[in-house]
Amino acid sequence: MSNVANKGTALVTGASTGIGAVYAERLAERGYDVILVARNRDRLNALATTLTTSTGRNFEVVVADLGTTEGVRKVEDVLRNDSSITMLVNNAGVGATAPLVDSDIDKMDAMITLNVVALTHLTKAVVPGFVARGGGTIVNISSIAAVSPETLNGVYGGSKAYVLALTQSLHHELGAKGVRVQAVLPGATSTEFWDIAGTPVSYLPQSIVMTSEDMVDAALAGLDQGELVTIPSLPESADWNAFEAARQALVPNLSHRLPAARYGVTSVTQH
Repeated sequence: MSNVANKGTALVTGASTGIGAVYAERLAERGYDVILVARNRDRLNALATTLTTSTGRNFEVVVADLGTTEGVRKVEDVLRNDSSITMLVNNAGVGATAPLVDSDIDKMDAMITLNVVALTHLTKAVVPGFVARGGGTIVNISSIAAVSPETLNGVYGGSKAYVLALTQSLHHELGAKGVRVQAVLPGATSTEFWDIAGTPVSYLPQSIVMTSEDMVDAALAGLDQGELVTIPSLPESADWNAFEAARQALVPNLSHRLPAARYGVTSVTQH
């Protein structure tokens, strides 16, 4: 049973298995009540029963398919109307490993809908309440494919780059209003993700595959340390800091009146 202070309610999407289920357990142990969101009612109910017994926290089940408008609206309503919610973990997502040329375009559409559209809607639903209450935390599960798009399917990498960019923008927009945001960029993680994506995890070198438990524990440690971007496998934070510093160094020169001289363009505005 938990003796820690109540930290409000965390809503976790994709919570029935894998990373989402581990987040639910870890957050309950930290003092959160948890709203579990996923499609599979039986799995959600079984998890809620198990975690209620082991943690002593309150668990609510919301059965919703975030790949559908109806499912997204159902969870949006919860996020807008439950003022006890202090954390949103946008974990639900799907991936792909095949090249675009070999991919089913309808599956690519479905991936964008879940990874990008649903995540955006849920984030927009929760933010006004967080701002009004002067606090809250949003954890967005991205992927190393956000910064290494060549690694997997390009649409997947693009969707996760969106998640990273949105998180960075939200930090700029909401940081002074008491809202914390974090993007988590896992590498290969031992979950059902790989089977659904088309490459069973057993096909991967086991030296690169992290357990869901270790991934979530590292992500939460990064959150505790105040990281905006957490890459659980990255040995040195200085490497990310250098990457980010290089990006920031580009900013002053990303927009000018004239083309760069290296292109040899004579602009009409120069005459």
